[in-house]
Amino acid sequence: MQIFERQIDKISLQKLLFLFTKNQTKPEYDFIPYKYGCYSFSAQADLTTMVHKGLLTDLKKAYRCNETLNYFDTLKADDQKLLLYIKEEYGKISIGELMKCIYLNFPYWAINSLTAKDILLPQQFQKVNNSRPKSKETILFTIGYEGISLEEYLNRLIRNDVKVLVDVHSNPLSMKFGFSKSQLQRYCNYLGIEYVHYPEVGIQSAQRQELNTQSYYFNFFLVTLGMRTSTQVYVPCSSNIIIL
Repeated sequence: MQIFERQIDKISLQKLLFLFTKNQTKPEYDFIPYKYGCYSFSAQADLTTMVHKGLLTDLKKAYRCNETLNYFDTLKADDQKLLLYIKEEYGKISIGELMKCIYLNFPYWAINSLTAKDILLPQQFQKVNNSRPKSKETILFTIGYEGISLEEYLNRLIRNDVKVLVDVHSNPLSMKFGFSKSQLQRYCNYLGIEYVHYPEVGIQSAQRQELNTQSYYFNFFLVTLGMRTSTQVYVPCSSNIIIL
Protein backbone atom coordinates (compact mmCIF):
# COMPACT_ATOMS: atom_id res chain seq x y z
CA MET A 1 0.00 0.00 0.00
CA GLN A 2 2.91 2.32 0.74
CA ILE A 3 4.35 2.08 -2.79
CA PHE A 4 0.86 2.59 -4.26
CA GLU A 5 0.73 6.19 -3.01
CA ARG A 6 -0.49 4.94 0.40
CA GLN A 7 -4.09 4.34 -0.72
CA ILE A 8 -5.72 1.52 -2.70
CA ASP A 9 -9.29 0.73 -3.67
CA LYS A 10 -10.50 -2.35 -1.75
CA ILE A 11 -11.34 -4.41 -4.83
CA SER A 12 -8.05 -3.50 -6.51
CA LEU A 13 -6.14 -4.40 -3.36
CA GLN A 14 -7.49 -7.95 -3.36
CA LYS A 15 -6.72 -8.30 -7.08
CA LEU A 16 -3.18 -6.91 -6.79
CA LEU A 17 -2.48 -9.10 -3.80
CA PHE A 18 -3.76 -12.10 -5.77
CA LEU A 19 -1.39 -11.35 -8.66
CA PHE A 20 1.47 -10.84 -6.22
CA THR A 21 0.91 -14.18 -4.48
CA LYS A 22 0.48 -15.99 -7.80
CA ASN A 23 4.09 -15.13 -8.56
CA GLN A 24 5.45 -16.07 -5.13
CA THR A 25 7.16 -19.42 -4.61
CA LYS A 26 5.29 -19.77 -1.33
CA PRO A 27 2.14 -17.60 -1.44
CA GLU A 28 1.42 -15.46 1.60
CA TYR A 29 -2.33 -15.79 1.02
CA ASP A 30 -4.72 -18.14 -0.74
CA PHE A 31 -7.90 -17.01 -2.50
CA ILE A 32 -11.38 -18.26 -3.30
CA PRO A 33 -13.70 -17.39 -6.23
CA TYR A 34 -16.07 -14.77 -4.83
CA LYS A 35 -18.49 -12.02 -5.88
CA TYR A 36 -15.89 -9.95 -7.73
CA GLY A 37 -13.42 -12.71 -8.49
CA CYS A 38 -10.44 -13.70 -6.38
CA TYR A 39 -10.85 -12.90 -2.68
CA SER A 40 -8.99 -13.79 0.49
CA PHE A 41 -10.95 -13.93 3.76
CA SER A 42 -7.65 -14.22 5.62
CA ALA A 43 -6.22 -11.09 4.01
CA GLN A 44 -9.44 -9.22 4.78
CA ALA A 45 -9.21 -10.31 8.43
CA ASP A 46 -5.65 -8.93 8.57
CA LEU A 47 -6.77 -5.65 7.00
CA THR A 48 -9.57 -5.33 9.55
CA THR A 49 -7.06 -5.89 12.36
CA MET A 50 -4.77 -3.22 10.89
CA VAL A 51 -7.68 -0.77 10.85
CA HIS A 52 -8.43 -1.52 14.51
CA LYS A 53 -4.77 -0.91 15.38
CA GLY A 54 -4.76 2.41 13.55
CA LEU A 55 -2.28 1.30 10.88
CA LEU A 56 -4.91 1.77 8.17
CA THR A 57 -7.95 3.98 7.73
CA ASP A 58 -11.09 2.44 6.25
CA LEU A 59 -12.45 4.87 3.64
CA LYS A 60 -15.45 2.62 2.82
CA LYS A 61 -14.28 1.88 -0.73
CA ALA A 62 -10.55 2.10 -0.11
CA TYR A 63 -7.86 1.77 2.54
CA ARG A 64 -5.35 4.48 3.39
CA CYS A 65 -2.03 3.62 5.00
CA ASN A 66 -1.21 5.62 8.16
CA GLU A 67 2.07 3.89 9.03
CA THR A 68 5.25 5.91 8.43
CA LEU A 69 7.75 3.05 8.79
CA ASN A 70 9.06 1.99 5.37
CA TYR A 71 8.01 -1.66 5.22
CA PHE A 72 9.19 -2.09 1.65
CA ASP A 73 12.81 -2.06 2.81
CA THR A 74 12.08 -4.95 5.20
CA LEU A 75 10.88 -7.28 2.42
CA LYS A 76 12.96 -10.02 0.84
CA ALA A 77 14.73 -8.96 -2.35
CA ASP A 78 12.58 -11.26 -4.49
CA ASP A 79 9.39 -9.84 -2.99
CA GLN A 80 10.61 -6.27 -3.51
CA LYS A 81 11.31 -7.02 -7.17
CA LEU A 82 7.93 -8.71 -7.60
CA LEU A 83 6.06 -5.89 -5.89
CA LEU A 84 7.66 -3.30 -8.15
CA TYR A 85 6.75 -5.43 -11.17
CA ILE A 86 3.09 -5.64 -10.03
CA LYS A 87 2.98 -1.87 -9.59
CA GLU A 88 4.55 -1.19 -12.98
CA GLU A 89 2.38 -3.74 -14.81
CA TYR A 90 -0.99 -3.22 -13.13
CA GLY A 91 -0.76 -0.10 -10.96
CA LYS A 92 -2.20 2.34 -13.47
CA ILE A 93 -5.04 0.34 -15.01
CA SER A 94 -8.68 0.67 -13.97
CA ILE A 95 -10.52 -1.74 -11.67
CA GLY A 96 -12.51 -3.07 -14.63
CA GLU A 97 -9.37 -3.71 -16.68
CA LEU A 98 -7.69 -5.36 -13.70
CA MET A 99 -10.65 -7.66 -13.14
CA LYS A 100 -10.84 -8.54 -16.85
CA CYS A 101 -7.14 -9.37 -16.94
CA ILE A 102 -7.52 -11.79 -14.02
CA TYR A 103 -10.73 -13.33 -15.37
CA LEU A 104 -9.01 -14.03 -18.68
CA ASN A 105 -5.89 -15.54 -17.16
CA PHE A 106 -7.46 -17.24 -14.13
CA PRO A 107 -11.04 -18.16 -15.18
CA TYR A 108 -11.65 -20.45 -12.19
CA TRP A 109 -11.54 -17.44 -9.87
CA ALA A 110 -14.36 -15.81 -11.85
CA ILE A 111 -16.92 -18.62 -11.51
CA ASN A 112 -18.83 -16.79 -8.74
CA SER A 113 -18.28 -13.29 -10.10
CA LEU A 114 -21.29 -11.01 -10.44
CA THR A 115 -19.56 -8.99 -13.14
CA ALA A 116 -17.70 -11.55 -15.30
CA LYS A 117 -20.51 -11.89 -17.84
CA ASP A 118 -20.60 -8.12 -18.36
CA ILE A 119 -16.83 -7.67 -18.49
CA LEU A 120 -15.98 -10.57 -20.80
CA LEU A 121 -16.96 -11.38 -24.35
CA PRO A 122 -19.22 -14.46 -24.77
CA GLN A 123 -16.37 -16.72 -25.90
CA GLN A 124 -14.24 -15.47 -23.02
CA PHE A 125 -17.01 -16.05 -20.52
CA GLN A 126 -17.37 -19.59 -21.84
CA LYS A 127 -13.92 -20.33 -20.42
CA VAL A 128 -15.28 -19.30 -17.01
CA ASN A 129 -18.25 -21.63 -17.44
CA ASN A 130 -15.90 -24.43 -18.44
CA SER A 131 -14.01 -23.89 -15.16
CA ARG A 132 -17.10 -24.49 -13.05
CA PRO A 133 -16.91 -27.83 -11.19
CA LYS A 134 -19.77 -30.08 -12.26
CA SER A 135 -20.78 -33.41 -10.78
CA LYS A 136 -23.74 -35.60 -11.68
CA GLU A 137 -23.11 -38.00 -8.82
CA THR A 138 -23.93 -37.87 -5.12
CA ILE A 139 -20.66 -38.57 -3.31
CA LEU A 140 -19.74 -38.64 0.36
CA PHE A 141 -16.28 -37.18 0.99
CA THR A 142 -14.29 -36.65 4.19
CA ILE A 143 -11.93 -33.75 4.82
CA GLY A 144 -9.71 -32.21 7.51
CA TYR A 145 -8.03 -28.82 7.73
CA GLU A 146 -4.62 -29.63 9.18
CA GLY A 147 -1.86 -27.78 7.33
CA ILE A 148 -4.06 -25.81 4.92
CA SER A 149 -5.58 -22.33 4.91
CA LEU A 150 -9.28 -21.53 5.09
CA GLU A 151 -9.24 -20.59 1.41
CA GLU A 152 -7.52 -23.81 0.33
CA TYR A 153 -10.06 -25.76 2.38
CA LEU A 154 -12.98 -23.94 0.75
CA ASN A 155 -11.46 -24.43 -2.71
CA ARG A 156 -11.39 -28.17 -2.12
CA LEU A 157 -15.12 -28.05 -1.42
CA ILE A 158 -15.81 -25.91 -4.49
CA ARG A 159 -13.65 -27.96 -6.86
CA ASN A 160 -15.49 -31.13 -5.82
CA ASP A 161 -18.88 -29.44 -6.24
CA VAL A 162 -19.73 -29.99 -2.57
CA LYS A 163 -23.12 -28.55 -1.57
CA VAL A 164 -23.32 -29.64 2.08
CA LEU A 165 -20.61 -29.63 4.75
CA VAL A 166 -21.40 -31.85 7.75
CA ASP A 167 -19.34 -30.89 10.80
CA VAL A 168 -19.11 -33.83 13.21
CA HIS A 169 -16.84 -32.19 15.78
CA SER A 170 -18.34 -32.52 19.25
CA ASN A 171 -16.85 -29.11 20.08
CA PRO A 172 -16.48 -27.16 16.81
CA LEU A 173 -14.01 -24.56 18.06
CA SER A 174 -10.58 -23.92 16.58
CA MET A 175 -7.68 -21.57 17.25
CA LYS A 176 -7.09 -21.57 13.49
CA PHE A 177 -8.70 -18.69 11.60
CA GLY A 178 -12.01 -19.53 9.95
CA PHE A 179 -12.60 -23.00 11.33
CA SER A 180 -14.77 -22.36 14.39
CA LYS A 181 -18.43 -23.13 13.82
CA SER A 182 -19.83 -19.62 13.37
CA GLN A 183 -17.01 -18.53 11.06
CA LEU A 184 -16.99 -21.67 8.94
CA GLN A 185 -20.77 -21.62 8.61
CA ARG A 186 -20.67 -18.00 7.47
CA TYR A 187 -17.90 -18.56 4.91
CA CYS A 188 -19.58 -21.68 3.53
CA ASN A 189 -22.88 -19.84 3.18
CA TYR A 190 -21.13 -17.04 1.27
CA LEU A 191 -20.20 -19.66 -1.33
CA GLY A 192 -23.57 -21.38 -1.50
CA ILE A 193 -22.46 -24.36 0.61
CA GLU A 194 -24.81 -25.47 3.37
CA TYR A 195 -23.19 -26.07 6.77
CA VAL A 196 -24.80 -28.46 9.26
CA HIS A 197 -23.45 -29.58 12.63
CA TYR A 198 -24.07 -33.02 14.21
CA PRO A 199 -22.08 -33.00 17.48
CA GLU A 200 -23.54 -36.36 18.53
CA VAL A 201 -21.41 -38.01 15.85
CA GLY A 202 -18.20 -36.48 17.21
CA ILE A 203 -15.74 -37.93 19.70
CA GLN A 204 -15.24 -36.22 23.05
CA SER A 205 -11.69 -34.98 23.60
CA ALA A 206 -11.33 -37.02 26.81
CA GLN A 207 -11.98 -40.18 24.80
CA ARG A 208 -9.13 -39.35 22.41
CA GLN A 209 -6.43 -38.82 25.03
CA GLU A 210 -5.23 -42.45 25.09
CA LEU A 211 -5.40 -43.06 21.35
CA ASN A 212 -1.65 -43.26 20.84
CA THR A 213 -1.38 -46.13 18.36
CA GLN A 214 -3.23 -47.35 15.30
CA SER A 215 -4.51 -50.40 17.17
CA TYR A 216 -6.04 -48.16 19.85
CA TYR A 217 -7.83 -46.18 17.11
CA PHE A 218 -9.04 -49.39 15.48
CA ASN A 219 -10.45 -50.82 18.72
CA PHE A 220 -11.98 -47.49 19.69
CA PHE A 221 -13.86 -47.14 16.41
CA LEU A 222 -15.06 -50.74 16.57
CA VAL A 223 -16.62 -50.07 19.96
CA THR A 224 -17.91 -46.62 18.96
CA LEU A 225 -19.50 -47.83 15.76
CA GLY A 226 -21.07 -50.74 17.61
CA MET A 227 -22.62 -48.33 20.10
CA ARG A 228 -23.95 -46.07 17.35
CA THR A 229 -25.45 -48.55 14.91
CA SER A 230 -28.91 -47.45 15.97
CA THR A 231 -28.11 -43.76 15.42
CA GLN A 232 -29.23 -42.33 12.10
CA VAL A 233 -28.37 -38.92 10.75
CA TYR A 234 -30.29 -37.70 7.72
CA VAL A 235 -28.84 -34.96 5.55
CA PRO A 236 -31.38 -33.71 2.97
CA CYS A 237 -29.27 -33.28 -0.15
CA SER A 238 -29.09 -34.60 -3.69
CA SER A 239 -25.56 -33.34 -4.36
CA ASN A 240 -22.09 -33.95 -3.00
CA ILE A 241 -21.65 -34.03 0.78
CA ILE A 242 -18.45 -33.66 2.75
CA ILE A 243 -17.80 -34.54 6.36
CA LEU A 244 -15.42 -32.47 8.47
